[in-house]
Amino acid sequence: MLAVTLTRPVWRLGTLMAAVAVLTSACAVAPGMQMQTSPVQDAPRASNALGPADEAGASAPGEKADATRGTPEIAITEVDAALISRLAQSRKQQQLELSQVLAVTPQAYGVGAGDVLQIVVWDHPEFAAALGAAQTPSSTRAADPLAGFVVDQNGNLTFPYAGTLQVARLRTDEIQQRLSGALAKYFVKPQVTVRIASYRAHQVYVDGEVHSPGALALNDVPMTLYEAVSRAGGFSDTADQSDLVLVRDGQSHRVNLTQMLAQGVSPSRLYLKTGDWLRVTSRDENDVYVMGEVNKPISAIARRTGRITLADALSQAGSVNAATADAAQMFVIRGSVTGAPQVYRLDGHSPVAMLLAKDFELQAKDIVYVDGSGLVRFNRVLNLLMPLISTGLTAGVIAK
Repeated sequence: MLAVTLTRPVWRLGTLMAAVAVLTSACAVAPGMQMQTSPVQDAPRASNALGPADEAGASAPGEKADATRGTPEIAITEVDAALISRLAQSRKQQQLELSQVLAVTPQAYGVGAGDVLQIVVWDHPEFAAALGAAQTPSSTRAADPLAGFVVDQNGNLTFPYAGTLQVARLRTDEIQQRLSGALAKYFVKPQVTVRIASYRAHQVYVDGEVHSPGALALNDVPMTLYEAVSRAGGFSDTADQSDLVLVRDGQSHRVNLTQMLAQGVSPSRLYLKTGDWLRVTSRDENDVYVMGEVNKPISAIARRTGRITLADALSQAGSVNAATADAAQMFVIRGSVTGAPQVYRLDGHSPVAMLLAKDFELQAKDIVYVDGSGLVRFNRVLNLLMPLISTGLTAGVIAK
């Protein structure tokens, strides 16, 4: 009986030590998401694919997100005031360069196929019959041209006595000179007046989050980007004013109207050209994802100006979970695996760090991830394993 009494405590102690060893090793495979990081060992600066942040002069990161079979190794950049300033300067420079590219010099209107011209030869009323019958307001439709001479699809104008003239891309004063020269063969010093009665040749297209999307006709007054939005009914409530896509000559340019206004660049300097396609994107398309140890994982939506910061995204997610979150491990994952992915980390231990979060601007489709604390992961493993350990201890006692 004495031998049995001495052996049982030793057996229980061994079982508890084994259970502790299992729990300690299981923390590495705790359930749930976790950002695995490790120090960078002599990583050369040139090899860090950080995109715009690195080009703006970001300091060399000291940690990296560990690679897995399906994802690459990515250097981690710490969020500080210097980084936020560099990113803001980079965005400002990009918009200034874009505004210079799109700020074309407006050209005088050139007549094109479909335009309707009103031509008057003074002191010769017989030419008035060639204009055609005037339409009454009750019979006029939006697509019906006014009475006049229509430029055909080849850019030609046919006029009595003058014959057929090529007028495509000519100004009205140039057409007037050509007609005067042609009619001078039959009339003495003919006085000719030419004006455009209906502009139908040149159009731009406005699509997306505006009240009246569709085609807009260009006229002799150059159309600016802001005027195009205004003529399309203005922005709708769901419009993202920081993401206007202008397609010109087969290339897409993303215009941040909010950024331009903040920099003092007037949209009235951006003139549209015939064939331009302007699309106003929706804020729903440019959301960011907030997940991890937050009170309400959510797809956060930017304001109407299109601006959303890290603090905005966390606020929409109900802030971080004070019981489970590790404030030092707040990450922003940007880009794609096939492109140039970037990872930024904010240490939120200090309340002052929220000032950085307020100024750190997010981009469309960014992922904000708040990691859990080590104690939380340990508790989760413990909750999973304790029923198994209790069952094992009970079976051992019964066996003894």
